[in-house]
Amino acid sequence: MRQLNYLFFILPFLFFNCGSKTSNSSEHKHTNDLINETSPYLLQHAHNPVNWKAWNDETLEEAKSEKKLMLISVGYSACHWCHVMEHESFEDSLVADVMNKNFVNIKIDREERPDVDQAYMNAVQLMTGGGGWPLNVVALPDGRPVWGGTYFPKNQWITVLEQLTKLYAEEPNKLYEQADKVAKGLKTLDMVELNTNEPTFENEFIETSVDNWSKLFDHKMGGLDKAPKFMMPNNYHFLLRYAHQTNNKALLDYVNLTLTKMAHGGVFDQVGGGFSRYSTDAKWHVPHFEKMLYDNGQLVSLYADAYLVSKHELYKQTIEETLKFVERELTTSEGAFYSSLDADSNNTEGELEEGAFYVWNKDSLKTTLQNDFDLFSDYYNIDNYGLWEHGNYVLIRKDNENEILEKHNISKEKLNEKVTTWKTLLLETRNKRPKPRLDDKTLASWNGLMLKGYVDAYRVLKKEAYLETALKNANFIMNKMVKKDGGLYHTYKEGESKINGYMEDYVTVIDAFIALYENTLDSKWLNNAEDLANYTFKHFFDERSNMFFFTSDEDSSLVSRSIEYRDNVIPGSNSIMAKNLFKLGHYFDNEKFNKTAVTMLNNVKPEIQDYASGYSNWLDLMLNYTNPYYEVAIVGTDAKQKINELNTTYLPNKLIAGSTEESSMPLLLNRYNPDATLIYVCVNKACKLPVKEVDRAIQFLKE
Repeated sequence: MRQLNYLFFILPFLFFNCGSKTSNSSEHKHTNDLINETSPYLLQHAHNPVNWKAWNDETLEEAKSEKKLMLISVGYSACHWCHVMEHESFEDSLVADVMNKNFVNIKIDREERPDVDQAYMNAVQLMTGGGGWPLNVVALPDGRPVWGGTYFPKNQWITVLEQLTKLYAEEPNKLYEQADKVAKGLKTLDMVELNTNEPTFENEFIETSVDNWSKLFDHKMGGLDKAPKFMMPNNYHFLLRYAHQTNNKALLDYVNLTLTKMAHGGVFDQVGGGFSRYSTDAKWHVPHFEKMLYDNGQLVSLYADAYLVSKHELYKQTIEETLKFVERELTTSEGAFYSSLDADSNNTEGELEEGAFYVWNKDSLKTTLQNDFDLFSDYYNIDNYGLWEHGNYVLIRKDNENEILEKHNISKEKLNEKVTTWKTLLLETRNKRPKPRLDDKTLASWNGLMLKGYVDAYRVLKKEAYLETALKNANFIMNKMVKKDGGLYHTYKEGESKINGYMEDYVTVIDAFIALYENTLDSKWLNNAEDLANYTFKHFFDERSNMFFFTSDEDSSLVSRSIEYRDNVIPGSNSIMAKNLFKLGHYFDNEKFNKTAVTMLNNVKPEIQDYASGYSNWLDLMLNYTNPYYEVAIVGTDAKQKINELNTTYLPNKLIAGSTEESSMPLLLNRYNPDATLIYVCVNKACKLPVKEVDRAIQFLKE
């Protein structure tokens, strides 16, 4: 297995982000092929003068037959800098002339086609050492990339395209040589070698990994000691579990500091709930204002477990307000979840501006809050601490509530009442503003993450409405996003499911279905999870490495077929799958699943210690092997009630199997007793004597 290397580059063009803000003023004088697409991002470009085409077999064949370079531009609906480049370049007729004359121009929604995005992002990282969105790549007519970058100002963009056109006309051999170099590099990237060493997983290995990682911690503001700051839910999920299982108070304090600062920061919408994508500064204050479903789903799960550990009321409030946002803004009548809200919205001048929907000035706050403004100002820092730019404030809290109570001679209960009133008033005021654009497509992968978030919120807070939402979404996935052959579609919109599912779709849905089974004891969800897992072995499994490709063997081949295994803001599809197989192997006594999970973890082990934050979900799996991992079987008429009692305690090193009647599942076979509900606590296929009392079972689990 090889780490990323950045030796492949040939054309020394610079690319960077700049700080201008501008509006989208397309007047619909032009229409291109994207008008036939359903992706909101692609439709945003349907009236550009650029002759954009969608990624499909016809477009790729056109490039080959006309022997034209392909210009592949990748973005997503909530991407601020994608909109900036659109306005500056793709809406400009001069730029469009250059592009249309010399290139087959292809626009791609990275969320709709993560396979294409991943392939060309890998290429740009190889060529330049960096990446991001918008992602712009020039490829030969056969699709092999030769040059790429991110955002370009208009004049630089034209210069780059003219130089590439000239090079292709006069010295095409240089581009073909570049294509060969990149292709060789891509073959070594995101590919995994089978580790033939005996699997050994030890606590000392994890301890060293965390020690190395902890040198980067920010013990003042939480997160890592740098800006921008991303929430990285799977990082803190693992650290929470590790701190709890090792009784590491200092580490637990750091995790709680991070979660508190995030919930108090502007990166969390203090008025309407829900998290933005990341903070541009070190104190979690000013976000990049787009709100993504995948962040909010994972963060609900994280705060749910953190609440079990700490009983911190802030965490409960964060869960509830986030789910109110999701219900209000991102949920369809069918029970599906939309993808995101844009960072940009129209300001008072009718121009698109980042954050315009969310920020406040003093005058509007004074008008809305009247006599409460001074108290509000202290609570949400309408001062230099909360000031952003142009006289606008992003609401942010500090850990100084007691000072506020004393200064204003107010009780905590009265302050809480006022905060609730403020949020209602400000939300009503804000909703009169032009809202950010909605990306209204449904992705199976992100729905899996949000479904899991609702299940975890139900598990911890016991609100039936959360379980009802989860079940509605799970049934939507089964009814609308499952193909005739049992596989998944990737995307759904307006009654149409399309695009063959990717590994990311299967792993998050499997994970959510397992969690749904553990909380409902409805075995159909566990059986659905097993069926989807078997499907991935048939269509995604790499026999050579025992890992899973990102794309199905039924998909058209790209420049590379990668194996996604590093954890990012969303964990790598292989790490989620390995954890799924670990659980499913226990449930069904499936040795193939068990062995594959071990092999997958062993394959990535050599990389973990040097960059633990990129392997946190793998480390979480490793804890299952280095510490006792329990199977808790609860059988009897009161099984659901006892599971609810059990779930009031944070017990990350267990899975739950249960039934209110006879069951043929290996963990439940011959354990039903009509006269008593019994709890069996087992580890390594050895079980304690069954007990009736939940607290006694918890004692077993803590031993």
